[in-house]
Amino acid sequence: MLLTGIIEKKRDGGHLAPGELEAFLHAYMEGGLADYQMSAFLMAAFIRGLDPDELATLTRAIIDSGTRLQFDEVGGPVVDKHSTGGVGDKVSLVLAPLLAEAGLRVPMMSGRGLGHTGGTLDKLEAIPGFEVSVDLDRFRKILDRVGCAMIGQTKEIAPLDGRLYALRDVTGTVPSPPLIAASIVSKKVAEGIGALVLDVKCGRGAFMTDEIRARGLARTMVDLAAAEGVRATALLTAMDAPLGRMVGNALEVREAIETLRGGGPTDLREVTLALGAELLVSVDRATDVQDARTRLAAMLESGAALGRFARLIEAQGGDPRVADDPDRLPSAPVRASFGAPGSGWLDIHAGRVGLASVELGAGRQRIEDAVDPTVGFEFHRVAGDRVSDGETLVTIHAADASGAATAAERLGSAVEISEEPPARRGLILERVA
Repeated sequence: MLLTGIIEKKRDGGHLAPGELEAFLHAYMEGGLADYQMSAFLMAAFIRGLDPDELATLTRAIIDSGTRLQFDEVGGPVVDKHSTGGVGDKVSLVLAPLLAEAGLRVPMMSGRGLGHTGGTLDKLEAIPGFEVSVDLDRFRKILDRVGCAMIGQTKEIAPLDGRLYALRDVTGTVPSPPLIAASIVSKKVAEGIGALVLDVKCGRGAFMTDEIRARGLARTMVDLAAAEGVRATALLTAMDAPLGRMVGNALEVREAIETLRGGGPTDLREVTLALGAELLVSVDRATDVQDARTRLAAMLESGAALGRFARLIEAQGGDPRVADDPDRLPSAPVRASFGAPGSGWLDIHAGRVGLASVELGAGRQRIEDAVDPTVGFEFHRVAGDRVSDGETLVTIHAADASGAATAAERLGSAVEISEEPPARRGLILERVA
């Protein structure tokens, strides 16, 4: 079949045999297919979907387009975590060193901010000197020495995914559950891990706003990972209000350090422990979830994992002194207060907070935009609190007075005061395994 025939077949809702899809993807990697033709295929897949066989073929092709890592001598089970993204989500900064302290090995390849959601790499780069662009040889050495490593995707890992994602980003085909699943799972499998936990967020600040779609994505990824030999579980977690009290790169690093010291906000600790417990059970390092949570909570309380985080920072070229002295992190020159616009019960719209933080400079509106690591929001009250008119709800960290003023306007649409408490749901909505 001609390559254009494969596009037409998917456009019309037909099933692509493994050989057809493999040949099509191989032609694209070898330069025999133009970007505009692949864009047409992605749109067809976005509209028509991919059946399980097609999805499995796509995932394997992405994995096989690059190197599949192996970690046979790193001294412990090799695991990873992935989040579909939210506002204030700094879980990875806490979880990676915590799992390493528990004897697991975490070769974490992370991404940058996307839309209104923050990115782990942007947070790490707020640490002076921290290098996220690390070659695979150094990556392995850091993992062996520290127990965890946190880097960006390299050109050797799943290069087909990088090319496909660049097209999806400019053709309106990013929010496709099968394409999302193939992208995420392929990269995690290529890392050489044995177990994976997925944090699939849903709510006003999540990529997936409703539970039904989030559950479907979680099920697809869990099954896809299992088919590739990776033990996987997924937790659906609520992302209606920001996670924790800090939104912004250096601010979130500060909050992660506070959590590794045994403090930190309750919701951040809860999500971190829930995800970590799943992995400990998956690799038989705990008898059940409660046993795993107890062990991990003890490590947070003792501050044991904070030293591991300092070692990670040093191994990747950063200043390890920030672990003991977060004031070494960069800070914004302007701070302004945002007060409650009335008395009553507070609700906070995570998605609108995320957009406000991007406009402030904490994220990117265009791929070439620079990120300001210092700016963001520090929340003094959380959703569900009863507040009084005029009391300070948020400290705005901004580059200048104009940015602070604009951020205050945007926060006005993200904060709601009502006479009745807002509807609340638990943080952990469902487990998919």
